[in-house]
Amino acid sequence: MKASRRSLQWLKASGSRRSILPTPVAYLDKDSTNAMLAQDIERLARLQERLYACNRWALLVVLQGMDAAGKDGAIKHVMSGINPQNCEVYPFKPPTAEELDHHSLWRTAIRLPERRHIGIFNRSH
Repeated sequence: MKASRRSLQWLKASGSRRSILPTPVAYLDKDSTNAMLAQDIERLARLQERLYACNRWALLVVLQGMDAAGKDGAIKHVMSGINPQNCEVYPFKPPTAEELDHHSLWRTAIRLPERRHIGIFNRSH
């Protein structure tokens, strides 16, 4: 189901966090998207500082898509404002011999981020 421009404007105006939909890229120019990306990068940096200071939670981001779907580019651009000391990216290639000796979720379980850290799973299928 495709959202109309009017319904997207209504959802933005309603202010409900649950009703926010991303603005379709077709309506934005390159300068607008670059400005939005810069603001979001700054916000992510502030949120990462809060995550680190809190010392209660971790964040796991899972990107899954076909090969050459742009997952690496998304990580590079969107996460550019993140402190790399607290962020790990794990690509999932075909399982190694050690990984095959364990159950299917073992290789993801050992890579879960610890408190204060951000883990990014880059999965191809």
